[in-house]
Amino acid sequence: MSMRHAISILVDNQAGVLSRVVGLFSGRGFNIESLSVAPTLDPTKSKMVITTTGNEQVLEQIKKQLNKLINVIKVVDYMGKDYVEREMILVKVKAKEQSREEVFRISEIFRAKVLDVSPASFTIALTGDQDKLKAFIELLGPAGIIDFVRTGTIVMEREMQSKRRTES
Repeated sequence: MSMRHAISILVDNQAGVLSRVVGLFSGRGFNIESLSVAPTLDPTKSKMVITTTGNEQVLEQIKKQLNKLINVIKVVDYMGKDYVEREMILVKVKAKEQSREEVFRISEIFRAKVLDVSPASFTIALTGDQDKLKAFIELLGPAGIIDFVRTGTIVMEREMQSKRRTES
């Protein structure tokens, strides 16, 4: 059964590391749905977040092979973990007179930020999980989307909430 996975990979920040990591996925027929990579607080290290969907056994093999790559420091599959997930989109929407107010209202409801306004268009940024972004795009669609770009997914595991017991 295919399941969606968000995989975080801490690597040395060196040329060629990204292509070797991506090669493990493509070499086994896995499509990468999104990829985000940037340096960490330590500029000698980068963190990649790859989202993919596929067969569990093949994904296990990919994770084992990732761990064998010399520049890979740590691999974390967030499947089954409690984590926070975010992605950002930029959307350019037509600034038609009849839909201006609706675009601003939808943006306000979703807490999106209008970054640029011209007589012809609005550019809006929104950060959230996949469901929030999808709903936003569906609502903006009728206004006329001119352009659209999205970042890859980023994830971070939630800290365990300590369960405090109060005795009465």
